[in-house]
Amino acid sequence: MNKEKLREDLKTSMKKRDNMRMEVIRGILTAFTNELVAKGLRPDEEISAEDADKVLLRLAKQRKDSIEQFEKGGRPELAEKEKQELTILEEYLPEQMSDEEIQKVAEKKKAELGITEPAKKGMLMGAIMKELGSKADGSKVKKAVDELF
Repeated sequence: MNKEKLREDLKTSMKKRDNMRMEVIRGILTAFTNELVAKGLRPDEEISAEDADKVLLRLAKQRKDSIEQFEKGGRPELAEKEKQELTILEEYLPEQMSDEEIQKVAEKKKAELGITEPAKKGMLMGAIMKELGSKADGSKVKKAVDELF
């Protein structure tokens, strides 16, 4: 993810007075800066593509969790705001694998590691996530692993 593209999108949203998009992009840029600082780098350095993808996925996961909590708590107006933010965030997320592709990788990895008992689901899931990285959502990988047992 290129910070310059985000900054251009931010300028465009400011000109259009699109406050929601502006808020989300500012949040992304802030999260990138925080990630750089957490890794001991200077805030003005460029974030790696891999780290940017991780940050974007983390932000999307936070939105999904918030949506679930707000809906459980009977706050549909707050859930709706989070859904709108998630929609904007998804424009910047890396391409995600389909459920079928994840299932194939899970089956291959299970056979490769020789895992036969459900007690080793965590080990299998860890191996799959390491291989797929930011290409797959953890909840989808968990679902694929659960279907194998």
